[in-house]
Amino acid sequence: MLSSPIFDLVVRGGTVVTVDGSWQADVAVDAGGRIVAVEQGLPAGSARREVDATGLLVLPGVIDVHTHTRLASDEEPDRFFQDSLAAAFGGTTTFLSFNNPGTGISEAAQGRLRDGIDEWLQRTAGDSAIDYGLSAVITAQQDDPVSDIPAAVAMGVPTFKAFMVYDFGVDERALRRLLEATRDQAALLQVHCEDRTMLEAGIRGQLDQGRTAPAHHADSRPTACEGTGTTGALEIAAAVGAPIYAVHVSCADALAPLAAAKRDSGVVFAETCPHYLALDASRYALPDEEAIRCVISPPLRAASQVDALWAALADGTLDLVATDHVPDRLAVEKRYAGQPFTEISNGAPGIETLLAVVYSEGVARGRLSLERMVDLLSTTPAGLFGLEHKGSIEMGKDADLVLFDSAARRTLRAGDLHHTSDYTPYEGIAVRGAVRGVYVRGNEVIRDGTFVGRRGFGHFQHRELVWRRA
Repeated sequence: MLSSPIFDLVVRGGTVVTVDGSWQADVAVDAGGRIVAVEQGLPAGSARREVDATGLLVLPGVIDVHTHTRLASDEEPDRFFQDSLAAAFGGTTTFLSFNNPGTGISEAAQGRLRDGIDEWLQRTAGDSAIDYGLSAVITAQQDDPVSDIPAAVAMGVPTFKAFMVYDFGVDERALRRLLEATRDQAALLQVHCEDRTMLEAGIRGQLDQGRTAPAHHADSRPTACEGTGTTGALEIAAAVGAPIYAVHVSCADALAPLAAAKRDSGVVFAETCPHYLALDASRYALPDEEAIRCVISPPLRAASQVDALWAALADGTLDLVATDHVPDRLAVEKRYAGQPFTEISNGAPGIETLLAVVYSEGVARGRLSLERMVDLLSTTPAGLFGLEHKGSIEMGKDADLVLFDSAARRTLRAGDLHHTSDYTPYEGIAVRGAVRGVYVRGNEVIRDGTFVGRRGFGHFQHRELVWRRA
């Protein structure tokens, strides 16, 4: 035991959860916001602030590495801040965002990778309630993005995303060059894996048959489209010897090549999203105004695919869970007026409900252990994405802590959430557990359902992929 230390904060008597186990302990934090002790029976009165966490789980803050948060604008000055606030209410203490077209990046900044990063950094500075970072999107329209990758890495942006589909997606030749560049620069490329030829044929097939309703979005993108795209991307990565990260995996057709690549010692990583773990394709049988809420890419899949994803999280084929948060609104970007599914905005909000869904559908239902959940939501995201001071409750790490009441029961309702969208795809779903407190670098941000932090407290995370330099 430490001899009468003076701490800034002690979180006392909770059940601390790490990848290696769970036990009752006190967590002490210094004035710089770092954890300096995790042990039982720290002396009473040894801290400036003490918090009683008896009966609560003490979790490391959730790290959401896949969001499409919108930038603030003169017309909507609170969008980025508000979604960072929503993340905090849900137990997320750090999030990474993309700057793809549609997130508010100016047209002028979309022509060059470096310009897009510069603008994003300027427009998000001093705006977030929690810590945040950027994964820069690379498009077919950018002028020689490969040449800008070294500068981006030096700016603390070592992770990038490319799409294999859409009008801004890259072709196979460009994907190969990007993988070579990220290989050489100790960076990581995240890839939206769908096969362009299959997708375009699928869309044409639906439209030619007059199948234009929201539900037919899913019919246009079968699991084979994702599986073929994933296989192709993995083959290119293997050929050039580059690490690769597959985003938003939704089906067994994609899991199979991922598992095979991992068995072949490929440096391969993959995520899935909470909507693929809690929802299924039956949502597309609802009236159009309801089905449109789940027009996402890849689409929701059959219930059997949900089971396959949970199994892949348990066995390590999938490395983490992230939201793919898109805060579009039914009244604005996703407004439905009978237009064909090709003209409906893709994506759904989820930045506030990540921990709730994974705990309820995973831990509470016996699909995951608490320790595996912490690995998926905190420890692996931190290690993989270069957040060296985050992701676990141990000495020297940032005191990003979530006090979680596992006995609570509640129902998810859009009216109770704080994100900038006007709906949630999880409307009416009963969940277990509730966030009672959130700390970022030892500073209280959420207390019993109230925001007690401040706008601009969040720090931009200048990241380096240490594991890539080994």
